[in-house]
Amino acid sequence: MTASVGDLVTPGTHVEIGPSEEAGNGIYISDNANIAIISGLLVNDSGVVSVNSFSPPINTPKLGDVVIGEVNRLNEKTAEIRILHIETNEEGHRSVPALKLFADIYVSEIVDRFIPSAGDAMRKRDILRAKITNTEPMLKASTKGHSDLGVVHALCPACGIDLKASDDKPDFNVKCPRCDYRGFRALSNGFGHGFHIPKNSDLNKLNRPGQRWSEEAEPFLGHDGARPYLSPIADHRRGWSHEIPSSARRSPQVRSGGRPNREMFSAKCTLCGDQTKVPFKPTPGKPIRCRDCMVKVESGKASKEDLAKEREVIKEARTKAQKEMGTKLFVGGISYDATEEEIKQAFSAHGDIKDVHMAIDKETKKPRGFGFVTFSKKKDAEKAIKALNRSEFKGRKISVEESSPGGRSKSKRRRRS
Repeated sequence: MTASVGDLVTPGTHVEIGPSEEAGNGIYISDNANIAIISGLLVNDSGVVSVNSFSPPINTPKLGDVVIGEVNRLNEKTAEIRILHIETNEEGHRSVPALKLFADIYVSEIVDRFIPSAGDAMRKRDILRAKITNTEPMLKASTKGHSDLGVVHALCPACGIDLKASDDKPDFNVKCPRCDYRGFRALSNGFGHGFHIPKNSDLNKLNRPGQRWSEEAEPFLGHDGARPYLSPIADHRRGWSHEIPSSARRSPQVRSGGRPNREMFSAKCTLCGDQTKVPFKPTPGKPIRCRDCMVKVESGKASKEDLAKEREVIKEARTKAQKEMGTKLFVGGISYDATEEEIKQAFSAHGDIKDVHMAIDKETKKPRGFGFVTFSKKKDAEKAIKALNRSEFKGRKISVEESSPGGRSKSKRRRRS
């Protein structure tokens, strides 16, 4: 059967083209027939017969699009929203591709005032209107810049019913009609009105843009990420008022600006020999440099003599640390029935042992089949390697090698490099 203008065609359908007509989009011309290669309606536009595809384009958010989204996750400095609808697209109600389904709103793009945490202006499951500000490599959105952008619907975190806009207290612009919950949301003028925004709505003023937080609201702000540590369920049940668990608390040491101090450790610069402080616990035998020496090395101004002298200092420190800490051996292939005491007895015949440690699985609490033995003297450790490597211990052949500082055997480290 041959299709003519006005007929619906699918790939493979023969198409009739008159002598005064030409083949256009969606039609393949062969020696024997004209064949449709896409589905659609055959149309004739000024003598050109083509297939007008009726499949809608992919519903992908574009730069500048206004979208409706649901807050899916709250991080310390971002809110992740799941895009539900693209308002600026006529067919924006259709599903969005998986790779473009989520967008991030940075805390600085939520409302036109300072907020420490994204959870201070919105909560999980809130519905909001946002504008796409970036598409590659990931979607970013903003609820700033227009009074229609912001939260359009929110539920009470304590009891779950719809929140209402309120101007009773500054910085507490939503309240629950059932319980005593009050909070702050970056409100859109459409809050409480669905997708339709009344012309006389001016709820954006309740966000108090550009103003300082009131003394009553200031203690509720999520400084130092006080809100994102909560699980989604706990976040909805506890509301604004809750105590931070000890596991999430930060160091009580603070600077005058309110940010926590980093713990500093005293150390000696391996390049110039001056005393300095570093924000990590120094490891013997590793380079530790003061700020001036770091700049000197990174800029290439450190001389060969200085670097050679530093290598000698590091080597000496490593040797000294090894004498104090002993020589650790990695023991693999240990029988699961073996005990630390049995391993100690087998290795103690070759020298003084400082420590024996068997690796235990955290979940099953069973041995993992390897462990570490630390000798006081390096020469004793070398004797143990020579005598026990590839020997039989409790029915299995064990491997014995010197362990690197990170716990991996030196031979494995060489093979990996």
